[in-house]
Amino acid sequence: MLLLILITPIRKREPLKNRIPLPMKKPPLILFASIFVLFSVGALATEDYMPALKKQLKNTFSSLTTQPTPTKPVEKFESITIEKPTPDLSLVAPERVITKEYDNHLIAGENNGIGLIQDENHFKNLVETQRLVLVKNGPGYFVDILKHSHPYVTPRSKVILEELGQAFQAVAKDESFFTVTSVTRTPEQQNSLRKRNRNATAGISSHSYGVSFDISYIRFNGKKGSNRTAQKNLEALLNNFQTANKLFFIKERKQSCYHITIR
Repeated sequence: MLLLILITPIRKREPLKNRIPLPMKKPPLILFASIFVLFSVGALATEDYMPALKKQLKNTFSSLTTQPTPTKPVEKFESITIEKPTPDLSLVAPERVITKEYDNHLIAGENNGIGLIQDENHFKNLVETQRLVLVKNGPGYFVDILKHSHPYVTPRSKVILEELGQAFQAVAKDESFFTVTSVTRTPEQQNSLRKRNRNATAGISSHSYGVSFDISYIRFNGKKGSNRTAQKNLEALLNNFQTANKLFFIKERKQSCYHITIR
């Protein structure tokens, strides 16, 4: 046997390029049928399973994002009604648009100690008890004939007026004087003035507290007319007195006067 193998000549293998390719065997038909059946079954299974899968995912997402409803009952509190305080209409400012400067005059009037003058009888009582005192002509000032006010003020207001007159005369270096044109008014006088002069304050005025008076800036030394030097001196003094917290003043151009309220 071994000898037979040795004697058998060895055939040379032909190169690859000289080989004739063997024809490939076609896959059997049953293989294609099997693949088609498996694919169809998988598609049907997927179609049946997808709706259930979508529903499960939706429920899971909803449970994660929705906060659970608290099981603890919410405590109920009884409503409490708070009664609003009734405003004191006696301290309400006039029913008109007023400047902050005039607000200061009203506040100073309210805090002066005698309160708002109610009527003529109240005014007379204040005079009798000397809570309002008479003002006459003095050094540096002259009280004009008054038609819609009374020449009475609080004792402190009189002192400040006298100081202002003396200071004005000292600055002028002669016997110069300014003119006081309006002093304390009762509510009746204020209403009467309002009918004659639309520029007068409607409602409560600081003149009705006994601490306000008007000084003309076009009447000096008994003469009516422009006097720039005297007006300049008077206004400078009023600014000094206001800085010293003795008074408030407003320059009323329509009335040609300084409205002054003692603090």
